[in-house]
Amino acid sequence: MKASDLFVKCLEIEGIEYIFGVPGEENADFMISLEKSKQIKFILTRHEQGAAFMAEIYGRLTGEPAGCLGTLGPGATNLITGVADANMDRAPMLVLTGQGSSERLHKESHQVMDVVGMFSPVTKWSQTVLHENTIPEIIRKGIRIIRTEKPGAVLIELPEDIASRDTDKLPMQPVRFRRPVADDKALERSWEQIKAAKNPIILAGNGCIRKRASKQLRMFCEKTGIGVISTFMAKGCVDMDAPYCLYTAGLQAKDVVFHAINAADLIITLGFDMVEYHPSLWNANGEKPIIHADFLPAEIDEAYNPQWEIIGDLAHTLWMLNERVDRDGIPDWDFSMQAKAREIMKSELSEYKDDDVEGVIRPQKVLWDCREAMGPNDILLSDVGAHKMWIARHFQCHEPNTCLIPNGFCSMGFALPGAIAAGMVYPDRNILAICGDAGFLMNVQEMETAKRLNVNITVMVWEDNMYGLIAWKQENQFGSHTELSFNNPDWALLAESFGWNGHMVERSKDLVPTIKKAFDESGPSLIVIPIDYRENMLLTKRLGDIATSI
Repeated sequence: MKASDLFVKCLEIEGIEYIFGVPGEENADFMISLEKSKQIKFILTRHEQGAAFMAEIYGRLTGEPAGCLGTLGPGATNLITGVADANMDRAPMLVLTGQGSSERLHKESHQVMDVVGMFSPVTKWSQTVLHENTIPEIIRKGIRIIRTEKPGAVLIELPEDIASRDTDKLPMQPVRFRRPVADDKALERSWEQIKAAKNPIILAGNGCIRKRASKQLRMFCEKTGIGVISTFMAKGCVDMDAPYCLYTAGLQAKDVVFHAINAADLIITLGFDMVEYHPSLWNANGEKPIIHADFLPAEIDEAYNPQWEIIGDLAHTLWMLNERVDRDGIPDWDFSMQAKAREIMKSELSEYKDDDVEGVIRPQKVLWDCREAMGPNDILLSDVGAHKMWIARHFQCHEPNTCLIPNGFCSMGFALPGAIAAGMVYPDRNILAICGDAGFLMNVQEMETAKRLNVNITVMVWEDNMYGLIAWKQENQFGSHTELSFNNPDWALLAESFGWNGHMVERSKDLVPTIKKAFDESGPSLIVIPIDYRENMLLTKRLGDIATSI
């Protein structure tokens, strides 16, 4: 068969369901082969970056890789931001790029660049197909690397001349293996430390949102009562209504939950990625006793030097801990500080729930109403900007993977294309993306993709006519900010021009009915609200005063 046909058959046998992208002439053979596939659906996007974000969200929600595709040169460079975002946030992703003929890769040539070299820092593995007969091995290796904990992105580059050649090779049959599990003695030593502590606390990271891990974590906390602080990406690993849920960490060092960490005499980190919440913020002197439980050994850092490590499948580690709880029972731990932190944060989350204002609306009120309008399995996606900080702190979750925040690479432009993928994976759920006016316009062209696919998604834009997060940080550090303002389109005309439903909300009491109306509408809907970012500096001041109130 033709090499491009073999390539597609290898992807089919690996279970690839979607490829998002923008093809070019160097992908021509592959695209013709892909068109014949009855299993893999190609989703044409309006920009390669949007394609990468769609593949990222598919991977985060399903645990399975999707493909994103671009041609050589500028197509590949357009992909790289979304690929870096997925890789740093541990999303499984297959990146496919075309390339010029292998006969011209050694010299200066039209649109030819070192794509593999460029992608090496932002993928787990990058490889060019140098011979048509190696396609089965390369794809089998690539998918296995993608799936191996911790998951991430792999690039496979297919030169145009190799794609058109004939080959007699066949796809390799995938073989799946169980993950390695933790050493029993290491786990026993760690369990003895947990029992000996007076006030242990859990810091849950990205690894805890895997379904099996979340289930075992909830069982462990039900048995022990140990409080769980989630990073931005671990939201929903335990139910927000559970008494041991201590909400979210990561905004800055002195938030409410910091004081619960500070009072603890043992920190148990589970599936923790350092990119989410750097240990220098909560263990500046490196003095806290830490148990590190994860799929991989701890990253080396002077503020994060665990005394005990439990390395292996995280769900199995938690299962083994649950076995020991059943065997030994639990000590008389003191969780009074944890309970106090939960009550203070719970009070802050509901402070403005009854706000009735017009003109500009507080972030706290918007997020309370979003939570009220959404079911426990509905999905909120956050773009990057000042709104992300508010979502991280004030939007809490009942289930894993129901609040998707980019928190490693933190790329703007993530939420609109990500919502499209979420709507494709879960067409029966309400999907809400929240964007700043800056981030939304970075991939605004995907409004056409959403309408063409007719996905039922709602995008909420918080309008402040500036790069609000940068203004917040500059003002906090320097007392003023540089010129960061810009103009916006007529939102109603923008929605109409793309065939979207459009809504402007200028009074807080209209938020919940408008969100519910948008959820009930057919096709994509846009909600625009004027946001009161005067609350940014008020929150900064509030965080500075927390130490005296807890």
